[in-house]
Amino acid sequence: MANISNTAPSDWRYVSEGGATIVFSYHGPPNPDFDGTVLRLRKALVPSLRPVVKVKDSEDGEAGNGKVVFHEEPDDPTIEYQIKCMSRLIPAENLPRLETVLLESEWLERLVELQNLKRPEGRREKDGIDVDRKKGVLATDLVGGNWLAVEIKPKWAFLPSLTHLSDATKATKSQTCRFCMHNHLRKSKGQIGRMTRAVHGLWDGWHESGGSVNNLKVFAEGKILRPSEANSMLAGGVSTEYSINQIRDAFTTALVRTLVRNPVLSILSKLQRNLDVLDIEGLSKLWRETETLAPLYRTTFASFFEKPQESDAPPSTPLGVSSLFLSSPEPDIPAWEDFLDSFLSQFSAQLDNSQPVPQNLRYYLLAYLLSATFKDCSVIARLNFIDPGAEPNIKTGSNAVTVIDLDPKSMDKLRGWEKLDKEIATTYSSNPERKTCIDAFAA
Repeated sequence: MANISNTAPSDWRYVSEGGATIVFSYHGPPNPDFDGTVLRLRKALVPSLRPVVKVKDSEDGEAGNGKVVFHEEPDDPTIEYQIKCMSRLIPAENLPRLETVLLESEWLERLVELQNLKRPEGRREKDGIDVDRKKGVLATDLVGGNWLAVEIKPKWAFLPSLTHLSDATKATKSQTCRFCMHNHLRKSKGQIGRMTRAVHGLWDGWHESGGSVNNLKVFAEGKILRPSEANSMLAGGVSTEYSINQIRDAFTTALVRTLVRNPVLSILSKLQRNLDVLDIEGLSKLWRETETLAPLYRTTFASFFEKPQESDAPPSTPLGVSSLFLSSPEPDIPAWEDFLDSFLSQFSAQLDNSQPVPQNLRYYLLAYLLSATFKDCSVIARLNFIDPGAEPNIKTGSNAVTVIDLDPKSMDKLRGWEKLDKEIATTYSSNPERKTCIDAFAA
């Protein structure tokens, strides 16, 4: 297992970050453990935003008699999750190398001193590197090197089944995909033509926002580019007098041809669709139905079941939240492995998703969480530097297209997603210029 102290903090350069992790690329002297890698570190809230936790000594435990109990920090869960779960769904050539690296607090604190000002100001005010962590993740450096790297988020690539949609959302959600509706809240048909329009849309959003949107990121030799730096995508010796639209078109052609040659996007689309078979509305209905069948629930609210027409509906536990009536434990790695055994077997093919039954609630809950992972992941494509006046030279082979950010999702996210889904559909239903997404034409 590599130790980060075998490098200097100055050997690492800030790349980018998300809500939970921050990434640095190695630029130090030759080192077989770290060459061609990035360091992925977990983040923590800044001290002023952290909750206060009081530790009470146990009256009869070892902690109560003044002893300090040390527990070895486990490896980052994304490593085991990729090895045991994601590798069963995504081809190995489309997954990054992940391995554990040992960390030291003093080294991390020095890294913060050197790199923190290179982070976006809004991020610095909210969180930073968790300097108390003892382990981090080394991963394949997909953005460094003498190439362009393009990060896109596939988001939701399908329309939901009509079976479980409410009357209030059916007209909207059956015509416009979640991604398009969500864009509205926050503010055709061949594969190549469809991808071209999609990439143009990503480029336009990236350009109009000054590069602040997270649906598209472009790196040149490891440095993230802003739209004003689009000329940095051009190959050496190529005229810099091309217009921004010419650069966009050449970039789009190179990216689309790279993606079309690789099965990743179709794999992700299929997984999204096959895992989210109920839509969150159907999942919520199944949750409530299962809860009402619990003996304690029926005893507690007996008066409602005796005379339901004279009573208001009894309270329901929020989706995914464990209660006395219905348990919803967080899935661990063995639980995910058991789920994948079912998903990849005839069990899933034999389910009647139009009439889901309570005994399969756990399966549908984990299926939806896994679908959320594939809706929120990112795809990184490696491109050669572009020449708008020539045919693009497309990269092939290992790491040409890689899927990242395949972290497991938590059960406690479900109620927030249900609320957001309702807000998105309700808001979009009042949009006078509603669009019909391509997937709707095949319905």
